[in-house]
Amino acid sequence: MNSMTGYGRAAAAVENSTVTVQVSAVNRKTLDLTVSLPDEWESLEPDVMQRVRNCATRGKVHVDFEITGGGSASEWVWDETAAQAVIERLGRFAAQQGVAFQPSAELLWQVANSQRRTARLPTVDAARPLLLAALEEALRDFVAMRATEGETLLADFAQRLALLRDHVEAIAARAPEVPVNYRDLLMKRLRDAGLELNLADERVLKEIALFADRCDISEEITRFRSHADQFAGLLKSHGEIGRKAEFILQEMGREVHTMGSKANDLTIARHVIELKNELERIREQIANVE
Repeated sequence: MNSMTGYGRAAAAVENSTVTVQVSAVNRKTLDLTVSLPDEWESLEPDVMQRVRNCATRGKVHVDFEITGGGSASEWVWDETAAQAVIERLGRFAAQQGVAFQPSAELLWQVANSQRRTARLPTVDAARPLLLAALEEALRDFVAMRATEGETLLADFAQRLALLRDHVEAIAARAPEVPVNYRDLLMKRLRDAGLELNLADERVLKEIALFADRCDISEEITRFRSHADQFAGLLKSHGEIGRKAEFILQEMGREVHTMGSKANDLTIARHVIELKNELERIREQIANVE
């Protein structure tokens, strides 16, 4: 089991620059993948996206390539030769005009600023193997973090699934007592009303039989147990789990709701409330699973 949240980082030296690759992900129902690359390296994007898809099937994943050092596309470098040439030309022009020329600090700044340029990045062909190797290293950390968090989630799910089973078994043990309790209550009400009827009376038997049929939750209990087994098996499986788990939890919720509406018993109702609470906690947590 893998969590959808994760982070990985790696760095590579590319000529006179350092490229840091960061892979991060948060929850998302589908795979939402974005890549941030310098314009000069845009042709790498398909390779980057394919490698990420090999590691992740769900989540909002962002891959960022940050460049620092002499080759940073965002770093300005001074072209001293060009700036010096401009100053010399200005000096000659001033001499031709008979004007004294004494460059000020402000003029030097203006000329130097006008002659600055961005650093040139290594070509994509030269950078490709180093960048992809750094990406693979970052992805290994990313996958490892997802797997570690997934193990923690798995332990939590196992514990909560055991609680679900305990509540359902308590309901199953209580369910046969519900018609008996109803029978006793019905006879008490009849006696209190001054009606002399006994359990052998056809009308009493029919009423008890109808009630027992209406409050029978044996099918719901059986289906819930089956869903719980499917959920337990899914947790031990490999690959994508999240979507399937969400569907199974939805079906478990349906069975619990039906139990609560049919059982007509306070003890069972209390277990149903606990079941709903635990299912909601699992649903919230399963949103973190790939």
